[in-house]
Amino acid sequence: MGTQSITIDAAGVVNVTGHKNMLQLIQLRWIAVVGQFFTIGVVHFGFDIPLPIETMLGVLAALAVFNIASTVRWRSPKEVTNRRLFVALLVDVATLTAQLYLSGGASNPFVFLYLLQVNLGAVLLSPRATWTLVGVTIACFGGLALFGRPLALPLDQAGGLSSPYVQGMLICFALDGALLVIFITRIGGNLRERDARLASLRQRAAEEEHVVRMGLLASGAAHELGTPLATLAVILGDWRRMSPFLADHELLQELAEMQAQVQRCKTIVTGILLSAGEARGESSVKTTVCTFLDELIAEWRNTRSVQWFTYDNRFTDDLPMVSDSTVKQMICNVLDNALEASPHWCCLEATRARGALVIMVTDTGPGFAPEMLAQFGKPYQSSKGRPGGGLGLFLSLNVARTLGGSVHAHNRAVGGAVVTISLPLAAITLEEDNFNEG
Repeated sequence: MGTQSITIDAAGVVNVTGHKNMLQLIQLRWIAVVGQFFTIGVVHFGFDIPLPIETMLGVLAALAVFNIASTVRWRSPKEVTNRRLFVALLVDVATLTAQLYLSGGASNPFVFLYLLQVNLGAVLLSPRATWTLVGVTIACFGGLALFGRPLALPLDQAGGLSSPYVQGMLICFALDGALLVIFITRIGGNLRERDARLASLRQRAAEEEHVVRMGLLASGAAHELGTPLATLAVILGDWRRMSPFLADHELLQELAEMQAQVQRCKTIVTGILLSAGEARGESSVKTTVCTFLDELIAEWRNTRSVQWFTYDNRFTDDLPMVSDSTVKQMICNVLDNALEASPHWCCLEATRARGALVIMVTDTGPGFAPEMLAQFGKPYQSSKGRPGGGLGLFLSLNVARTLGGSVHAHNRAVGGAVVTISLPLAAITLEEDNFNEG
């Protein structure tokens, strides 16, 4: 039977976030391309300020080509390292420097767009890369002051908003503010989403570690219980052959019940050992989904005091599978919880939906409390008031997760609760050829 392991893939989460941040830079670069195109046109034709328009449009075209290549490259999720984000920001700084060099150098009011790149670097990059970017922008600013081509633009700041220079500074400030708010908010959202996913993965890892510890404890206890249970089974077998018990029909019935319960305990102990990976080859039996469910329900009913139980197997097109003790124990845990909550009636329905085996266990008990539903599947969340309660559903949820499935619960409007187990058929079934070979 195929299974999927669940691990903390922190690197994968970071890669997803890095890819999203790269897409934000690509989107910002398109805004820069469009903005620069219109700014060059307005300054050159609207304000009659001469610009080397062919060269500036050539730089703009090179930036657009680079962004098209970036769009194609990062269309599908890939690993985005700190170095790649740093290179992307360096390209933006280089393009801005070239445009400023061609349009006034350090005297161009749009020189403060360097602050946008520095702020983005502070959010996206490591501290070392951020300080490097700060040094690069300072060097570019100094180079523009030394080698930039001055514009025929009067620095008449005293004219207020009528001054073209002040108007340029106002537009630059508005662009800086708007773009910083928009994109840093988005990037901050990406980072918060990454942190939430990392926290979820850490919680999942802690739960798995808890399961491992409980598995080791259960395995040790199962080994210790094996010997006294075997002794009890031998003693009860001897008693059944003794004349005092043979002469008393009621005692024989009680002995039979005791033997059945001891056998059930031995079966549980064996299941614990098998779930821990010990002697699994003795119980791995090729069967089919319907047969597995039918035998599981028959065994469960024979070992529990069930008054009314409804079993509806509507799994069509039966498929081969290997009987697995962990799946069996998972379903039995959910059935036991339903029986304890609703001793008079419970129900199990098995269906097939969207490539998965779907098992719904319904009861008419008091249902789940709202706080339990909010923490469904967490350890020690139980309404039974027993120390260590709530582990059955916790273990069931982790078994389903290991197989790539899920366990969900909700309360019924008419009373009671429904627990739904969904297991991908690809994880629990066999290929037909493999089944026939066996």
